[in-house]
Amino acid sequence: MITYKDAGVDIDAGNDFVNAIKPHVKSTFTPLVLGGIGSFSGAIKLPTGYKNPAILGATDGVGTKLRLAIDTNRLENVGQDLVAMCVNDLICNFATPLFFLDYYATSKLDIKSAQIVVEGIAKGCRLAQCALIGGETAEMPSMYKKDDFDLAGFAVGMAEIDEIDRSKFVKEGDVLIALPSSGLHSNGYSLARKVLDVAKLNLDDKIDGKSIADMLLEPTRIYVKEFLESKDKINALAHITGGGLVENLPRVFPDGIGAKIDKSLIKTPKVYDIFKGHVDDSELFRTFNMGVGMVIVASKQNADEILQKTDGYFIGEIIKGSGVSFS
Repeated sequence: MITYKDAGVDIDAGNDFVNAIKPHVKSTFTPLVLGGIGSFSGAIKLPTGYKNPAILGATDGVGTKLRLAIDTNRLENVGQDLVAMCVNDLICNFATPLFFLDYYATSKLDIKSAQIVVEGIAKGCRLAQCALIGGETAEMPSMYKKDDFDLAGFAVGMAEIDEIDRSKFVKEGDVLIALPSSGLHSNGYSLARKVLDVAKLNLDDKIDGKSIADMLLEPTRIYVKEFLESKDKINALAHITGGGLVENLPRVFPDGIGAKIDKSLIKTPKVYDIFKGHVDDSELFRTFNMGVGMVIVASKQNADEILQKTDGYFIGEIIKGSGVSFS
């Protein structure tokens, strides 16, 4: 008789995997978590203290950065990437992350590799101060080849309804404070991989003593701590992902408002050296964060306090107009 394992799906391996990740999952639990691991769904009680609360959700993946991680067998950071891409979006609508769910789909479950990924997810959840309360692992040999797998993440947070739309707090004269990125984060890797191929660069090649692989696989920074510590001083937040500053910053602007950025002030990491002579500056700025992972829009009187609490720095200001201009 034919078994499920004969068809490529190993139920026992799935059970072993769940047992292997339990300590990492439990390490993320907050006082809001109800129950343990192994039920049909995860449960969390809502925090108190909100006057008019709303639940917000965000979902994302890791993009083709995952391809690079799989090809180099360096999976320890993609879990943090997954969490970061979701929770960094939540805080832009002033939502405090509450919990996270993940989806891991593969051809054949490799318990060791999957455990490394979940350890990274758990680390990301601890950095984001939210609980990993559930997930799903799917073996689909007809959908994926060999060691390939894919990830999706889902984050849920809570905010006051009147604080969600940040554009109403942005005004002419506000300053722009850049929070540095940890590298490319999780956007633009199809372009990065194309440039490596055209430029005939190897992942082992070094820039300032650090390999290109190390630079490209630097985990995406999570900004939840900075948000929570300076929340009452922030007018708006913009997560700089695909589209760069040019497309993401205007998402928090009201009509008639734009931004002027001094490009010379931006602290761009050395990893961007690989694009020199291969990609136009304008294309870089509409594809990558260029070293700015998050932008804080703040009133001038609050800027100094934010700068003291973060590693941020000035890059520009809010002006009348539209879009983003560079000087």
